[in-house]
Amino acid sequence: MKAKTTTLVVMGVSGVGKSTVAEELVRRTGWVFAEGDDLHPEENRRKMAAGHPLTDDDRWPWLRRVAGWIGEQEAAGRSAVVTCSALRRKYRDVLVEGHPSVRFVHLQASPDALASRLATRRGHYMPASLLQSQLDTLEPLEPGEPGRTVSGEGDPGAVVDRVLAELAPTGGVA
Repeated sequence: MKAKTTTLVVMGVSGVGKSTVAEELVRRTGWVFAEGDDLHPEENRRKMAAGHPLTDDDRWPWLRRVAGWIGEQEAAGRSAVVTCSALRRKYRDVLVEGHPSVRFVHLQASPDALASRLATRRGHYMPASLLQSQLDTLEPLEPGEPGRTVSGEGDPGAVVDRVLAELAPTGGVA
């Protein structure tokens, strides 16, 4: 019988600290990691780099890739961490469907903190100009969705402490 696995989907808008928090979670847990942005089709990256927000039609292939990666980790009996904006409930439903290991970690930060982070970020294809479109699209976690909302502000180590404390009572951290 396979051991129960956990997949933490670190979600939120651009600049909230998904990658930084995910990397620290992986450092502490030893779980496998995927940067969800790396699973975007190249045409999505080009579209965002040009300052155009993605449509649902753009997102579905990407979300299916992320869900496929989650399924591969579950099948192999590995706990995992993956970053994915997962801004809408219907997007999160794609990630959860058939994947009992999924727990969302919805990172939130103030608009000022997000703008400050994006202003200093270099080498990312997602321009700061698309932040508002993500904020407009964002649907917070709803009752019944597996996961927790956690402040992404402050020292990354403290954020991860909060994540682990929030998820431990729910069985979200194996």
